[in-house]
Amino acid sequence: MLTDQQLDEFKKQLLDMKKEAEEELEKYRDDEAKENYPNDKIGEISSVADHPADLGTDQHEREKEHTFYEQAREKLMEVNDALQRMEEGRYGVSEKSGEPIPVERLKAMPTARFRVDELES
Repeated sequence: MLTDQQLDEFKKQLLDMKKEAEEELEKYRDDEAKENYPNDKIGEISSVADHPADLGTDQHEREKEHTFYEQAREKLMEVNDALQRMEEGRYGVSEKSGEPIPVERLKAMPTARFRVDELES
């Protein structure tokens, strides 16, 4: 079982992770708002691209940003799930076996839902 001090430390860490993920999502939303004016985003003053490769680069950048957005969204969901488990008194306990998750694992991954030995099976 985790001590109250350990739970407080993990909660602080999870809240920091939540804030970071929310900031990442907000940054993406700000970038999406600029999509209404795509030429502003890339510094073009004309709606005609200078070179076809510019279109490929722009698409690649949009896809990369979307990937970062999805990663931040998933991170936020995992953090919120961990905080919910904490509120319900289930934090630090494997959802698969009901066995305690080692503190070392929680330090490395505060959102862990399973013990390492349960990941393969």
